Amino acid sequence: MAVFQLAFAPRMNIKQYKVVIKQNEEKLSKVLDMYEKRLIEAQFLASDEFYLADLSHLPNTQYMVSDTNEGNSFTGRWWDKISSRDSRKKVIDLQKGA
Repeated sequence: MAVFQLAFAPRMNIKQYKVVIKQNEEKLSKVLDMYEKRLIEAQFLASDEFYLADLSHLPNTQYMVSDTNEGNSFTGRWWDKISSRDSRKKVIDLQKGA
């Protein structure tokens, strides 16, 4: 819901609900805290290998990082690692060309 409210609602000229954004930011913060704890044990969310658990976060996180002012929530070791992958860079380049 945070991604919709922050990244898509403005593009679609839909009213943003600050209460919903705040609630979802608080939820997101808790999830990211759990991720940080998990990443003490492994390089990625599921293991030391890059898997679907990490891949599934790329699209929405990309919207948050590049299209909103809320991207600071995602800066860190894990995001840097998954967002710097060559395959992800290629997808971003392809999207820019579309």
